[in-house]
Amino acid sequence: MKIILFSDIHANLPALEAFFEHADKQDADAIYCLGDLVGYNIWPNEIVQEIKRRKIPTIAGNYDFGIGRAIDDCGCAYKTDIEKANGNVSITYTNSIVNTEARKYLRTLPAHIRLEFQLNNDKFNLLLVHGSPRKINEYLFEDRDEKSMNRIMRDADADVMCFGHTHKPYHRILSDEMEGTSRYRHAVNIGSVGKPKDGDPRGGYVILHIDQETAASIKDSVKVEFVRFDYDVEKAAKAVEGSPLPDAYAESLRKGI
Repeated sequence: MKIILFSDIHANLPALEAFFEHADKQDADAIYCLGDLVGYNIWPNEIVQEIKRRKIPTIAGNYDFGIGRAIDDCGCAYKTDIEKANGNVSITYTNSIVNTEARKYLRTLPAHIRLEFQLNNDKFNLLLVHGSPRKINEYLFEDRDEKSMNRIMRDADADVMCFGHTHKPYHRILSDEMEGTSRYRHAVNIGSVGKPKDGDPRGGYVILHIDQETAASIKDSVKVEFVRFDYDVEKAAKAVEGSPLPDAYAESLRKGI
């Protein structure tokens, strides 16, 4: 089974359109969105409309949670006063332009999606979250302590856990000894379609490959394919510059930071 996973569009319509053009050629069996449809650009309504039109199963990101409730808090961890001030402009602006139907949709998005496979006479669980199973805006960076990551996934009963929020893609395979039995867990950050932060301005998504041989006891039985695609970054950046949003967000798009 080929499963496409994408996340963190952040109101970037040129990126979403390019993503769909790219993803539609992959002959995938399923597609899921891991949230943060809105914020930081000018097209929140168009993004929601397209996700709804395609009937893509979608979970709430922290930005979706805030906008869905019309509150001025996106749950973002800004590091400086300037970042915080820019963030306040972004969420205020997004709240001012999002329409009623989009807001209703964002408010009703589920917190996570769990898929349980029955393979090799054993269950195999795939958990889709935005930040973490514990909190919608928890950041699971690649350098998270292995014991901590294992604990999070064990408590969530996840053999594969896919998430976004940090906008920095990675795949970690964790060895977890349980009652004398070795098993492997896969922590996968799927990156960002519309606001990458790994130094590559291209949009990104993941194709997860699961087949009849997949098992928690086999280390390499889950294949994670990271895909990058080009889009009109300059169109998205100029849209920011032509709006009340801070110009810093335009430079972030251009640089992928």
